[in-house]
Amino acid sequence: MSLFAEDDLTCDAFLGGKLRLWQPRRGRGYRAGVDPVLLAASVEAAAGQSVLELGCGVGAAVLCLSARVPGLALTGCELQPAYADLARRNGGDVLEVVEADLTDMPLHLRQRQFDHVLANPPYFDRAASVQSRDPGREAALGEATPLRQWVRIAAKRLKPKGQAHFIHRAERLPELLAALPHEMGSVEVLPLFSRAGRMPALILLRARKNGRGAFRLHHSYAMHLGARHEGDQKSYVPEIEAVLRRGAQLLFPNS
Repeated sequence: MSLFAEDDLTCDAFLGGKLRLWQPRRGRGYRAGVDPVLLAASVEAAAGQSVLELGCGVGAAVLCLSARVPGLALTGCELQPAYADLARRNGGDVLEVVEADLTDMPLHLRQRQFDHVLANPPYFDRAASVQSRDPGREAALGEATPLRQWVRIAAKRLKPKGQAHFIHRAERLPELLAALPHEMGSVEVLPLFSRAGRMPALILLRARKNGRGAFRLHHSYAMHLGARHEGDQKSYVPEIEAVLRRGAQLLFPNS
């Protein structure tokens, strides 16, 4: 994919303006939404640790994490050259971007291990959904590399006791759990639903390499106040508002 022209880009505020990211203008490619922000907010990282994001796009998740936890060593792996270029622009000296297919990483990346690996894999199995006409959106949303490979590659890139972190559609949770290699334990799942009375639409999952803790299914988070959408207001619940507008951490209940 060729690099974007300047007229095809916007510089957008995230985390209430703490972070600004260049990304394709609406209708010109895939634009980061709230999902990578939620993923970043769920990671319990500490300064000095190393972080790898698989399929980093323009760098939204890993750079949101860096805005909350300074002093991390950040690496992103991105298949599409145009998005890898934007990730470099957005991350500057803070983010190392490796342009590669996650199933065929260069040797220098395969030889490294990380404290945290993040991924927001494509949500849609194209055997049961319609392909996007935009190649950037299709690469971000349409599953070309099977989900089980995302999970297994993430596990390989972890240090002992390192954590893998995923956000995905709730209906794909059985596949995520089945794909976890035997060495991945201390699995925790946090369901996210849009409003009271709705079924969970998304899940956050984290697992620790060589972890020995029991499986934990946490109490669900509602994203929005009220039973239905009212007007133009987003009406996020306070915990989610704090994550999206102030860069707060999203705590797993009872953790």
